[in-house]
Amino acid sequence: MHFGLTDEQDMIVSTVRRFVENEIYPHEAAVERTGEVPRELASELRQKVIDLGFYACNFPESVGGAGLNHLDFALVERELGRGAMALTHFFGRPQNILMACRADQIERYLLPAVRGERMDALAMTEPEAGSDVRGMKCQAVRDKGDWVLNGSKHFISGANHADFFIVFVATGEDDTPRGPKKRITTFLVDRGTPGFEVRDGYASVSHRGYKNCILNFDDCRLSDAQVLGDVDGGFAVMNTWLYATRITVAASCVGRARRCFDYALNHAAERRQFGQPIGKFQGVSFQIADMITEIDAADLLTLSAAWRLDQGLPANREIASAKVHASEMLAKVTDTTLQIFGGMGLMDDFPIERFWRDARVERIWDGTSEIQRHIISRDLLRPLGA
Repeated sequence: MHFGLTDEQDMIVSTVRRFVENEIYPHEAAVERTGEVPRELASELRQKVIDLGFYACNFPESVGGAGLNHLDFALVERELGRGAMALTHFFGRPQNILMACRADQIERYLLPAVRGERMDALAMTEPEAGSDVRGMKCQAVRDKGDWVLNGSKHFISGANHADFFIVFVATGEDDTPRGPKKRITTFLVDRGTPGFEVRDGYASVSHRGYKNCILNFDDCRLSDAQVLGDVDGGFAVMNTWLYATRITVAASCVGRARRCFDYALNHAAERRQFGQPIGKFQGVSFQIADMITEIDAADLLTLSAAWRLDQGLPANREIASAKVHASEMLAKVTDTTLQIFGGMGLMDDFPIERFWRDARVERIWDGTSEIQRHIISRDLLRPLGA
């Protein structure tokens, strides 16, 4: 078993980290202060990534991507996790679900997304359908050969910059022994489609500038050509392409934790109290030891889960373990770092308080910690009949 990185993987890590340090860090304070990423800056970042050859690096070479496997892409996400999400968003990682595009959808959605000409956003969550995806009320019904969409979505990340949306809606209902069960279909919806409105969402304390939006559909009419995958096949599309996104969350948590840890380590070595560095005191040094142990564990869990996917091995439980451990580890690391900094940790002279705030959402999106634990326990208990 080999735990080291190849020369190519080392190059990926160093290239992405250098990009984040040189192109992302300098703009973080302004984005944090204003809550906005200027469109000119967004375009500039996107073009630099394209020139670097890393745009849509999570897509196969056959469609113009860099063709990175899951492990290599996890390394990319780990380094991007060091930077503000509002800015690293423009590093350009379109949703892999676009690989389900067929016929004219390839030229209209897939290839422009890979080339960086159009940006996508995923729309699944609703006010009453978060973890319970089948509880969604946004629906599409047949009318004169078209589909008519009505309802709303919220917490749609990156929707303010999206040119089109990958939208999951209910398209029917089946009676089952456990009660009614909704059928789900995925649609590709262009910004500006009549009956479709994108508006500002809620103000969040996490990831300022990386906005969530509300989508409203009011008799929005779509053709069959905008169905992604099969009618009533939304869960098949989702399970094929989306469940690995939890690795992205885990990897970014590890990257952000390592950046935060560097602040804690340096502060513990430089800050002096009672005539010596505070790192000399066991109360601080043991916290440093615990932090790096938890970070390394989360890193290995994440890379191991990505490796299993590349080997074609079952990885659902391992991905869930990586996501829940990495997100909860980040919460501990940011909180402990703030404690080591003391009162200055809460001041905006340092990014510590930002890391602390940003960490909170990671235990919620892409499946809450409770959902991850359900996945893990179900995977272990089902083979035993429990």
